Amino acid sequence: MQSTTSPLHLSRRSLLSGVVASSALVMLHPFSARAAANQAHLRIMETTDLHVHVFPYDYYGDKPNDTLGLARTASIVDAIRAEATNSILVDNGDFLQGNPMGDYIAYQRGMKDGDIHPVIAAMNVLGYDCGTLGNHEFNYGLDFMFKVLNGANFPLVCANLTKGALAADARQDELFLKPYVILDRKVKDGAGTEHAIRVGLIGFVPPQIMSWDAKHLEGKANARDIVKAAQAWVPQMREEGADIVIALSHSGIGQQDYAENLENASVPLAAVAGIDAIVTGHSHLDFPGPKFDKIAGVDNAKGLISGKPGVMGGFWGSHLGLIDLLIEREGGAWRVVSSTSEARPIYRREDKKVIAEVADKPEVLAAAQKEHEATLAYVRTPVGKSSVPLYSYFALVADDPSVQVVSQAQTWYIKDMLKDTEHKDLPVLSAAAPFKAGGRGGADYYTDVPAGDIAIKNVADLYLYPNTVQAVVITGEQVRNWLEMSAGIFNQVKAGASDVALINGDFPSYNFDVIDGVTYQIDLSEPPKFDKDGNAINPSANRIKNLSFNGQPIDPAQKFVVATNNYRAGGGGHFPDIATDKVIFVAPDTNRDVVVRYIIDQGTINPAADANWTFVPLANTSVTFDSGPKARQFLSEVKGVTIEDAGEAADGFARFRIKL
Repeated sequence: MQSTTSPLHLSRRSLLSGVVASSALVMLHPFSARAAANQAHLRIMETTDLHVHVFPYDYYGDKPNDTLGLARTASIVDAIRAEATNSILVDNGDFLQGNPMGDYIAYQRGMKDGDIHPVIAAMNVLGYDCGTLGNHEFNYGLDFMFKVLNGANFPLVCANLTKGALAADARQDELFLKPYVILDRKVKDGAGTEHAIRVGLIGFVPPQIMSWDAKHLEGKANARDIVKAAQAWVPQMREEGADIVIALSHSGIGQQDYAENLENASVPLAAVAGIDAIVTGHSHLDFPGPKFDKIAGVDNAKGLISGKPGVMGGFWGSHLGLIDLLIEREGGAWRVVSSTSEARPIYRREDKKVIAEVADKPEVLAAAQKEHEATLAYVRTPVGKSSVPLYSYFALVADDPSVQVVSQAQTWYIKDMLKDTEHKDLPVLSAAAPFKAGGRGGADYYTDVPAGDIAIKNVADLYLYPNTVQAVVITGEQVRNWLEMSAGIFNQVKAGASDVALINGDFPSYNFDVIDGVTYQIDLSEPPKFDKDGNAINPSANRIKNLSFNGQPIDPAQKFVVATNNYRAGGGGHFPDIATDKVIFVAPDTNRDVVVRYIIDQGTINPAADANWTFVPLANTSVTFDSGPKARQFLSEVKGVTIEDAGEAADGFARFRIKL
């Protein structure tokens, strides 16, 4: 099904663009072309999870990238607006953090009162009607966030972010932002008659921000359950005269059944009475799309979520989310009679090559040009050297140098931090995961730093997120369960099977923690003990074999310090028994800064993989996995497993085989 969008703007910019569109030969969307009297076409355009990607540029690789950038997405907005007689443009959150430009502004340049953040400057060019907050807006703290939001020329709403304790009635919550806005607009029906319409927009953020950014939010903010907030505020929107209500849900398309404080709550949210359409995000996927076939409560073919029109517009500007509504006025009220949805991409793949579908919008580039150039200078600054190349092509199948250097830095840092504390005599382990491991990011989405100078851009490539270091104290048995959870990334493999797919594509690579300081093997013939939400689905399973510390079987009762990040220590990823009650050290430093300091301290690092984890051998058994084509040049360097080239795979990936 196709859907497109165009804004229902009061702004002069919108009016002018409408004039231009009407004077051109434009192919109207069928809803605009065929609407009857008292029927109108309303198009909703969505950006989501921009993560500061204004330019089509990969700062980690220091090269242009045609798969991302608001400047590219922006260039199709005018055309998409022209296809409809009435439209609005919204942003669904996670615009403030996610690439080195975001870190440069937050940590180097800073934000003074009156400054306009480059991503906001770029968004202001496009004339958004509304936006909401994503979880990453909080990564740099509330003060920074609100300085940024002050520069927006459009309203931002969030119905479930409170200033303090939750009230008995959600409508009594003291909120940081307005829970919703109602836009008074005019729509033109199929007979050319203008009608007044009131469009309500309400926003939501995952309640998990209270764990993920506890350092910034504890004692200062709170977050209400998404669905309960909607059930409180949507009726009030209707009472205030909203004809159409659109939910801006920075929450993924997850389970159908309601449970309190769901992270991915868009399916039960869409089911709330009074919501007409929903834009989603957070998961970095595109809906409608193949990932959402056979999901309960979702009609992928029709673009419906709980029977309501929905969309998810990719990430980093890769797509523009479009919902087209055919609305009808009856008895003085508007109702949705039909809809289509589409996530329209800015590029396509042809013969493993990325082909740009659109050019840059110059005004968007100009809005962030100065900061783009400053970011380039920032990320090119050397901090040390590496004696070996750092790459993540095999990070999901073997001990890996890009993960190893993070673990070494965390261990170095935590040992120093705890040397004068009550925990000084406990052994220190370190948990780290690969962040760039292909998957949804594509065949080029891998860390690849050659031996030699290491610049800040390379460290940012090793550790993508501005997480802060934390340490937990847990038992040997809890270490085992941590690793059992991580091992859920692998599919079960029957002994004697040939070329079985190794990786479970629904398991995020950032939840595949490798723990250094112990040695262990993973038995693929066993089923996973936990599902991706930390539920024990096979309680008697035991994938982790030969788990040892200092060459001896690990003592289940022995206590260990594990260096990790605030996301994992706060319960992120649903790892069994890992939560804030285990935290014994909260660092003021980001994991990325710790890696930088470690490299500076060492001068030259040598993070050669030590193969502290391997697979249990299975006779006459082979598995396959996909990685970037550049992985082929490193095949001989992998330790602990023999990998061979198995040809080409889809979407530009290469396929590899492991004989177990």
